[in-house]
Amino acid sequence: MTSSSTRLQTLGPGIILAAAAVGASHLVASTQAGALFGWQLWWVILLVNVLKYPFFRFGVTYTLTHNESLVSGYYRKHKLYLWAFTLLNLIAAVVNTAGVLLLTASLLQLFVPQLSLALLCWLILFACLLVLLGGQYRSLDAISKWIMVSLSLATVVAVVIAWQNHVPPPAEFVPPSPWQLASLAFLVAMMGWMPVPIELSAINSLWLRSKQKLTALTLRDGLFDFNLGYWSTAVLALLFLALGALVQFGAPQPIAMAGTRFAEQFVSMYAATIGEWSQYLVGAIAFLCMFGTTLAVLDGYARTLRESHRILAKRKTSLRWWVIGQSIAGMLVILYFQSALGPMLSFAMTLAFITTPFFAWLNYMLVRRQNLSKALHAWAWLGLLYLAGFTLVYLYWLATR
Repeated sequence: MTSSSTRLQTLGPGIILAAAAVGASHLVASTQAGALFGWQLWWVILLVNVLKYPFFRFGVTYTLTHNESLVSGYYRKHKLYLWAFTLLNLIAAVVNTAGVLLLTASLLQLFVPQLSLALLCWLILFACLLVLLGGQYRSLDAISKWIMVSLSLATVVAVVIAWQNHVPPPAEFVPPSPWQLASLAFLVAMMGWMPVPIELSAINSLWLRSKQKLTALTLRDGLFDFNLGYWSTAVLALLFLALGALVQFGAPQPIAMAGTRFAEQFVSMYAATIGEWSQYLVGAIAFLCMFGTTLAVLDGYARTLRESHRILAKRKTSLRWWVIGQSIAGMLVILYFQSALGPMLSFAMTLAFITTPFFAWLNYMLVRRQNLSKALHAWAWLGLLYLAGFTLVYLYWLATR
Protein backbone atom coordinates (compact mmCIF):
# COMPACT_ATOMS: atom_id res chain seq x y z
CA MET A 1 0.00 0.00 0.00
CA THR A 2 1.30 3.47 -0.85
CA SER A 3 2.23 5.42 2.29
CA SER A 4 0.98 8.96 2.78
CA SER A 5 4.54 10.36 2.47
CA THR A 6 5.07 8.53 -0.83
CA ARG A 7 1.67 9.70 -2.06
CA LEU A 8 2.64 13.30 -1.27
CA GLN A 9 5.87 12.87 -3.25
CA THR A 10 3.89 11.85 -6.32
CA LEU A 11 1.80 15.03 -6.22
CA GLY A 12 2.69 17.54 -8.91
CA PRO A 13 1.11 17.59 -12.38
CA GLY A 14 -2.45 17.85 -11.04
CA ILE A 15 -1.44 20.66 -8.69
CA ILE A 16 0.28 22.54 -11.54
CA LEU A 17 -2.91 22.09 -13.59
CA ALA A 18 -4.85 23.63 -10.71
CA ALA A 19 -2.41 26.56 -10.55
CA ALA A 20 -2.94 27.12 -14.29
CA ALA A 21 -6.72 26.94 -13.85
CA VAL A 22 -7.15 29.62 -11.20
CA GLY A 23 -6.03 32.45 -13.47
CA ALA A 24 -8.41 34.05 -15.95
CA SER A 25 -11.15 31.42 -15.61
CA HIS A 26 -11.42 31.83 -11.83
CA LEU A 27 -10.12 35.27 -10.90
CA VAL A 28 -11.93 36.93 -13.82
CA ALA A 29 -14.68 34.70 -15.25
CA SER A 30 -15.96 33.13 -12.00
CA THR A 31 -15.80 36.41 -10.08
CA GLN A 32 -17.47 38.28 -12.96
CA ALA A 33 -20.23 35.66 -12.97
CA GLY A 34 -20.91 36.40 -9.30
CA ALA A 35 -20.60 40.16 -9.76
CA LEU A 36 -22.99 40.24 -12.72
CA PHE A 37 -25.53 37.57 -11.81
CA GLY A 38 -25.10 36.80 -8.11
CA TRP A 39 -25.52 33.10 -7.32
CA GLN A 40 -27.46 32.21 -10.49
CA LEU A 41 -24.54 30.55 -12.31
CA TRP A 42 -23.11 28.41 -9.50
CA TRP A 43 -24.61 25.24 -10.96
CA VAL A 44 -23.36 26.07 -14.49
CA ILE A 45 -19.79 26.41 -13.17
CA LEU A 46 -20.13 23.13 -11.27
CA LEU A 47 -21.76 21.39 -14.25
CA VAL A 48 -19.08 22.35 -16.77
CA ASN A 49 -16.37 21.16 -14.36
CA VAL A 50 -18.20 17.85 -13.92
CA LEU A 51 -18.83 17.32 -17.65
CA LYS A 52 -15.26 18.15 -18.71
CA TYR A 53 -13.75 15.92 -16.03
CA PRO A 54 -13.60 12.62 -17.99
CA PHE A 55 -11.63 14.12 -20.85
CA PHE A 56 -8.88 15.47 -18.59
CA ARG A 57 -8.87 12.18 -16.67
CA PHE A 58 -8.46 10.25 -19.95
CA GLY A 59 -5.23 12.15 -20.55
CA VAL A 60 -3.83 10.86 -17.25
CA THR A 61 -5.04 7.32 -17.99
CA TYR A 62 -3.55 7.30 -21.49
CA THR A 63 -0.19 8.73 -20.41
CA LEU A 64 0.40 6.36 -17.51
CA THR A 65 -0.95 3.31 -19.34
CA HIS A 66 0.93 3.80 -22.63
CA ASN A 67 3.96 5.67 -21.27
CA GLU A 68 3.64 8.35 -23.90
CA SER A 69 2.02 11.78 -24.01
CA LEU A 70 -1.34 12.72 -25.48
CA VAL A 71 0.58 14.66 -28.15
CA SER A 72 2.08 11.36 -29.34
CA GLY A 73 -1.38 9.81 -29.10
CA TYR A 74 -2.87 12.46 -31.39
CA TYR A 75 -0.15 11.77 -33.96
CA ARG A 76 -0.65 8.02 -33.64
CA LYS A 77 -4.36 8.54 -34.35
CA HIS A 78 -3.64 10.68 -37.42
CA LYS A 79 -1.09 13.36 -38.32
CA LEU A 80 -3.87 15.84 -39.13
CA TYR A 81 -5.12 15.69 -35.54
CA LEU A 82 -1.71 16.77 -34.30
CA TRP A 83 -1.50 19.57 -36.89
CA ALA A 84 -4.91 20.88 -35.76
CA PHE A 85 -3.85 20.69 -32.11
CA THR A 86 -0.54 22.45 -32.84
CA LEU A 87 -2.20 25.32 -34.72
CA LEU A 88 -4.68 25.91 -31.89
CA ASN A 89 -1.87 25.60 -29.36
CA LEU A 90 0.31 28.13 -31.15
CA ILE A 91 -2.46 30.76 -31.13
CA ALA A 92 -3.34 30.04 -27.50
CA ALA A 93 0.32 30.08 -26.38
CA VAL A 94 1.03 33.60 -27.67
CA VAL A 95 -2.31 35.21 -26.77
CA ASN A 96 -2.55 33.56 -23.35
CA THR A 97 1.05 34.47 -22.48
CA ALA A 98 0.34 38.12 -23.25
CA GLY A 99 -2.98 38.02 -21.40
CA VAL A 100 -1.74 36.45 -18.17
CA LEU A 101 1.40 38.61 -18.10
CA LEU A 102 -0.61 41.81 -18.51
CA LEU A 103 -3.17 40.82 -15.87
CA THR A 104 -0.43 39.82 -13.41
CA ALA A 105 1.38 43.12 -14.00
CA SER A 106 -1.88 45.09 -13.55
CA LEU A 107 -2.39 43.49 -10.15
CA LEU A 108 1.20 44.16 -9.10
CA GLN A 109 0.84 47.79 -10.21
CA LEU A 110 -1.82 48.29 -7.52
CA PHE A 111 1.01 48.06 -4.99
CA VAL A 112 3.78 49.76 -7.01
CA PRO A 113 1.87 52.36 -9.08
CA GLN A 114 5.05 54.29 -9.86
CA LEU A 115 6.22 51.52 -12.23
CA SER A 116 4.82 51.21 -15.74
CA LEU A 117 2.85 48.16 -16.90
CA ALA A 118 5.46 47.31 -19.53
CA LEU A 119 8.28 47.37 -16.96
CA LEU A 120 6.26 45.20 -14.54
CA CYS A 121 5.57 42.73 -17.36
CA TRP A 122 9.32 42.48 -17.99
CA LEU A 123 10.05 42.01 -14.26
CA ILE A 124 7.40 39.28 -13.88
CA LEU A 125 8.60 37.59 -17.04
CA PHE A 126 12.20 37.71 -15.79
CA ALA A 127 11.15 36.14 -12.45
CA CYS A 128 9.27 33.37 -14.26
CA LEU A 129 12.21 32.67 -16.55
CA LEU A 130 14.55 32.43 -13.56
CA VAL A 131 12.28 29.75 -12.10
CA LEU A 132 11.67 27.84 -15.32
CA LEU A 133 15.12 28.03 -16.91
CA GLY A 134 16.85 27.31 -13.63
CA GLY A 135 15.00 24.29 -12.32
CA GLN A 136 12.47 23.65 -15.11
CA TYR A 137 9.86 21.07 -14.05
CA ARG A 138 11.24 20.49 -10.53
CA SER A 139 10.96 24.21 -9.66
CA LEU A 140 7.50 24.51 -11.22
CA ASP A 141 6.36 21.48 -9.23
CA ALA A 142 7.55 22.85 -5.89
CA ILE A 143 6.36 26.44 -6.39
CA SER A 144 2.92 25.39 -7.64
CA LYS A 145 2.29 23.42 -4.43
CA TRP A 146 3.12 26.41 -2.24
CA ILE A 147 1.01 28.72 -4.40
CA MET A 148 -2.03 26.43 -4.28
CA VAL A 149 -1.89 25.95 -0.50
CA SER A 150 -1.45 29.70 0.15
CA LEU A 151 -4.08 30.63 -2.42
CA SER A 152 -6.67 28.19 -1.06
CA LEU A 153 -6.24 29.35 2.54
CA ALA A 154 -6.30 33.05 1.62
CA THR A 155 -9.39 32.61 -0.58
CA VAL A 156 -11.33 30.86 2.19
CA VAL A 157 -10.41 33.69 4.59
CA ALA A 158 -11.52 36.30 2.04
CA VAL A 159 -14.88 34.58 1.48
CA VAL A 160 -15.52 34.37 5.24
CA ILE A 161 -14.72 38.08 5.64
CA ALA A 162 -16.92 38.98 2.65
CA TRP A 163 -19.78 36.89 4.08
CA GLN A 164 -19.56 38.62 7.45
CA ASN A 165 -19.46 42.09 5.88
CA HIS A 166 -21.98 41.43 3.11
CA VAL A 167 -24.46 44.21 2.41
CA PRO A 168 -27.52 42.99 0.45
CA PRO A 169 -28.40 44.84 -2.77
CA PRO A 170 -31.02 47.63 -2.46
CA ALA A 171 -34.64 46.43 -2.38
CA GLU A 172 -35.34 48.08 -5.74
CA PHE A 173 -32.42 46.29 -7.43
CA VAL A 174 -33.59 43.95 -10.21
CA PRO A 175 -30.98 41.21 -10.80
CA PRO A 176 -30.13 40.69 -14.48
CA SER A 177 -30.78 37.28 -15.99
CA PRO A 178 -27.98 35.26 -17.60
CA TRP A 179 -30.60 33.30 -19.58
CA GLN A 180 -30.83 35.65 -22.53
CA LEU A 181 -29.02 35.83 -25.85
CA ALA A 182 -27.12 38.94 -24.80
CA SER A 183 -25.32 36.86 -22.14
CA LEU A 184 -24.47 33.94 -24.44
CA ALA A 185 -21.01 35.23 -25.38
CA PHE A 186 -20.11 35.63 -21.70
CA LEU A 187 -21.32 32.11 -20.89
CA VAL A 188 -19.36 30.61 -23.79
CA ALA A 189 -16.13 32.42 -22.81
CA MET A 190 -16.57 31.36 -19.17
CA MET A 191 -17.20 27.71 -20.04
CA GLY A 192 -14.39 27.67 -22.64
CA TRP A 193 -11.80 28.32 -19.93
CA MET A 194 -13.55 26.51 -17.07
CA PRO A 195 -11.58 25.01 -15.42
CA VAL A 196 -8.97 25.33 -18.20
CA PRO A 197 -8.97 25.03 -22.01
CA ILE A 198 -9.07 21.40 -23.20
CA GLU A 199 -5.55 21.62 -24.66
CA LEU A 200 -4.22 21.66 -21.10
CA SER A 201 -5.05 17.95 -20.90
CA ALA A 202 -2.13 17.46 -23.31
CA ILE A 203 0.04 19.84 -21.29
CA ASN A 204 -0.81 17.92 -18.11
CA SER A 205 0.17 14.75 -19.96
CA LEU A 206 3.65 16.17 -20.58
CA TRP A 207 3.96 17.29 -16.94
CA LEU A 208 3.16 13.69 -16.00
CA ARG A 209 5.97 12.48 -18.25
CA SER A 210 8.36 14.93 -16.56
CA LYS A 211 7.19 13.78 -13.12
CA GLN A 212 7.90 10.18 -14.12
CA LYS A 213 11.56 11.13 -14.56
CA LEU A 214 11.70 12.24 -10.92
CA THR A 215 9.68 9.50 -9.21
CA ALA A 216 7.86 6.26 -9.98
CA LEU A 217 4.19 6.91 -10.74
CA THR A 218 1.41 4.34 -10.69
CA LEU A 219 -1.94 4.97 -12.32
CA ARG A 220 -3.48 5.16 -8.87
CA ASP A 221 -0.96 7.83 -7.80
CA GLY A 222 -1.51 9.80 -10.98
CA LEU A 223 -5.29 9.77 -10.61
CA PHE A 224 -5.07 10.79 -6.94
CA ASP A 225 -2.89 13.78 -7.87
CA PHE A 226 -5.16 14.69 -10.79
CA ASN A 227 -8.39 14.39 -8.79
CA LEU A 228 -7.00 16.49 -5.95
CA GLY A 229 -5.95 19.26 -8.34
CA TYR A 230 -9.03 19.13 -10.56
CA TRP A 231 -11.68 19.17 -7.84
CA SER A 232 -9.74 21.82 -5.90
CA THR A 233 -10.18 24.09 -8.92
CA ALA A 234 -13.94 23.39 -8.95
CA VAL A 235 -14.23 24.39 -5.29
CA LEU A 236 -12.09 27.50 -5.86
CA ALA A 237 -14.26 28.48 -8.85
CA LEU A 238 -17.30 28.50 -6.56
CA LEU A 239 -15.40 30.48 -3.93
CA PHE A 240 -14.46 33.13 -6.48
CA LEU A 241 -18.10 33.24 -7.62
CA ALA A 242 -18.99 33.85 -3.97
CA LEU A 243 -16.50 36.73 -3.74
CA GLY A 244 -18.07 38.44 -6.75
CA ALA A 245 -21.62 37.85 -5.49
CA LEU A 246 -20.88 39.06 -1.94
CA VAL A 247 -18.78 42.12 -2.81
CA GLN A 248 -19.88 43.42 -6.23
CA PHE A 249 -23.34 42.07 -7.04
CA GLY A 250 -25.94 44.83 -6.88
CA ALA A 251 -23.35 47.62 -6.53
CA PRO A 252 -24.20 50.88 -8.35
CA GLN A 253 -20.82 50.91 -10.12
CA PRO A 254 -20.99 49.17 -13.55
CA ILE A 255 -18.96 45.96 -13.67
CA ALA A 256 -15.83 46.28 -15.84
CA MET A 257 -15.61 43.42 -18.34
CA ALA A 258 -11.95 43.74 -19.42
CA GLY A 259 -9.82 41.38 -17.35
CA THR A 260 -7.25 43.92 -16.12
CA ARG A 261 -9.82 46.63 -15.33
CA PHE A 262 -12.11 44.10 -13.65
CA ALA A 263 -9.36 42.78 -11.36
CA GLU A 264 -8.38 46.33 -10.37
CA GLN A 265 -12.03 47.25 -9.78
CA PHE A 266 -12.63 44.13 -7.72
CA VAL A 267 -9.67 44.82 -5.40
CA SER A 268 -10.62 48.49 -4.96
CA MET A 269 -14.29 47.64 -4.31
CA TYR A 270 -13.24 45.07 -1.73
CA ALA A 271 -11.21 47.79 0.02
CA ALA A 272 -14.13 50.25 -0.13
CA THR A 273 -16.62 47.70 1.20
CA ILE A 274 -14.60 46.03 3.96
CA GLY A 275 -11.63 48.30 4.63
CA GLU A 276 -8.40 49.49 3.07
CA TRP A 277 -6.45 46.71 4.76
CA SER A 278 -8.41 44.07 2.84
CA GLN A 279 -7.05 45.15 -0.53
CA TYR A 280 -3.70 43.64 0.47
CA LEU A 281 -5.31 40.26 1.18
CA VAL A 282 -7.36 40.27 -2.02
CA GLY A 283 -4.51 41.73 -4.03
CA ALA A 284 -2.22 38.96 -2.76
CA ILE A 285 -4.81 36.32 -3.70
CA ALA A 286 -5.22 37.77 -7.18
CA PHE A 287 -1.46 38.07 -7.69
CA LEU A 288 -0.85 34.49 -6.50
CA CYS A 289 -3.53 33.32 -8.94
CA MET A 290 -1.95 35.03 -11.87
CA PHE A 291 1.71 34.36 -11.04
CA GLY A 292 1.00 30.63 -10.76
CA THR A 293 -0.94 30.74 -14.00
CA THR A 294 1.85 32.65 -15.77
CA LEU A 295 4.42 30.05 -14.71
CA ALA A 296 2.19 27.19 -15.87
CA VAL A 297 1.31 28.87 -19.18
CA LEU A 298 4.94 29.59 -20.06
CA ASP A 299 6.10 26.09 -19.20
CA GLY A 300 3.10 24.11 -20.42
CA TYR A 301 2.53 25.61 -23.85
CA ALA A 302 6.27 25.59 -24.56
CA ARG A 303 6.37 21.86 -23.73
CA THR A 304 3.53 21.01 -26.11
CA LEU A 305 4.95 23.14 -28.93
CA ARG A 306 8.35 21.51 -28.51
CA GLU A 307 6.83 18.02 -28.41
CA SER A 308 4.67 18.72 -31.49
CA HIS A 309 7.75 20.01 -33.32
CA ARG A 310 9.76 16.95 -32.26
CA ILE A 311 7.13 14.57 -33.63
CA LEU A 312 6.26 16.45 -36.82
CA ALA A 313 9.79 17.62 -37.75
CA LYS A 314 11.57 14.55 -36.31
CA ARG A 315 14.00 16.84 -34.53
CA LYS A 316 14.74 17.46 -30.85
CA THR A 317 15.11 21.01 -29.53
CA SER A 318 15.72 22.49 -26.10
CA LEU A 319 12.70 23.43 -23.97
CA ARG A 320 14.53 26.58 -22.87
CA TRP A 321 14.43 28.05 -26.38
CA TRP A 322 10.70 27.39 -26.68
CA VAL A 323 10.04 29.10 -23.34
CA ILE A 324 12.14 32.10 -24.37
CA GLY A 325 10.54 32.30 -27.83
CA GLN A 326 7.04 32.12 -26.37
CA SER A 327 7.95 34.81 -23.81
CA ILE A 328 9.23 37.17 -26.50
CA ALA A 329 6.14 36.60 -28.66
CA GLY A 330 3.87 37.35 -25.70
CA MET A 331 5.76 40.55 -24.86
CA LEU A 332 5.60 41.71 -28.49
CA VAL A 333 1.81 41.36 -28.37
CA ILE A 334 1.73 43.44 -25.18
CA LEU A 335 4.03 46.13 -26.57
CA TYR A 336 2.44 46.50 -30.00
CA PHE A 337 -1.11 45.17 -29.72
CA GLN A 338 -2.08 45.96 -26.12
CA SER A 339 -5.25 47.79 -27.17
CA ALA A 340 -6.38 44.70 -29.11
CA LEU A 341 -5.51 42.22 -26.35
CA GLY A 342 -9.07 42.15 -24.96
CA PRO A 343 -10.65 41.05 -28.26
CA MET A 344 -7.75 38.61 -28.81
CA LEU A 345 -8.35 36.99 -25.42
CA SER A 346 -12.09 36.78 -26.08
CA PHE A 347 -11.28 35.13 -29.41
CA ALA A 348 -8.92 32.65 -27.71
CA MET A 349 -11.53 31.81 -25.05
CA THR A 350 -14.26 31.34 -27.65
CA LEU A 351 -11.96 29.25 -29.85
CA ALA A 352 -11.16 27.11 -26.81
CA PHE A 353 -14.88 26.47 -26.29
CA ILE A 354 -15.65 25.71 -29.94
CA THR A 355 -12.78 23.21 -30.21
CA THR A 356 -13.52 21.56 -26.85
CA PRO A 357 -15.92 18.90 -28.26
CA PHE A 358 -13.36 17.85 -30.89
CA PHE A 359 -10.43 17.38 -28.51
CA ALA A 360 -12.70 15.89 -25.84
CA TRP A 361 -13.81 13.29 -28.41
CA LEU A 362 -10.19 12.68 -29.43
CA ASN A 363 -9.10 12.07 -25.82
CA TYR A 364 -11.99 9.64 -25.40
CA MET A 365 -11.12 7.78 -28.62
CA LEU A 366 -7.58 7.19 -27.34
CA VAL A 367 -8.78 5.31 -24.25
CA ARG A 368 -12.25 3.98 -25.07
CA ARG A 369 -10.94 0.42 -25.68
CA GLN A 370 -9.21 0.34 -22.33
CA ASN A 371 -10.76 -1.07 -19.19
CA LEU A 372 -13.08 1.88 -18.49
CA SER A 373 -16.14 1.46 -16.31
CA LYS A 374 -19.61 1.76 -17.82
CA ALA A 375 -20.12 4.84 -15.68
CA LEU A 376 -17.07 6.57 -17.26
CA HIS A 377 -18.27 5.69 -20.76
CA ALA A 378 -21.71 7.13 -19.99
CA TRP A 379 -20.14 10.18 -18.34
CA ALA A 380 -18.01 10.81 -21.43
CA TRP A 381 -20.95 10.56 -23.84
CA LEU A 382 -23.04 12.87 -21.65
CA GLY A 383 -20.19 15.39 -21.66
CA LEU A 384 -19.76 15.12 -25.43
CA LEU A 385 -23.47 15.65 -26.05
CA TYR A 386 -23.55 18.68 -23.78
CA LEU A 387 -20.40 20.29 -25.19
CA ALA A 388 -21.32 19.61 -28.82
CA GLY A 389 -24.92 20.73 -28.32
CA PHE A 390 -23.98 24.01 -26.66
CA THR A 391 -21.34 24.65 -29.33
CA LEU A 392 -23.91 24.17 -32.12
CA VAL A 393 -26.31 26.56 -30.37
CA TYR A 394 -23.55 29.15 -30.12
CA LEU A 395 -22.50 28.76 -33.76
CA TYR A 396 -26.14 29.11 -34.83
CA TRP A 397 -26.41 32.26 -32.76
CA LEU A 398 -23.27 33.69 -34.40
CA ALA A 399 -24.61 32.90 -37.87
CA THR A 400 -28.04 34.48 -37.28
CA ARG A 401 -27.33 37.53 -35.17
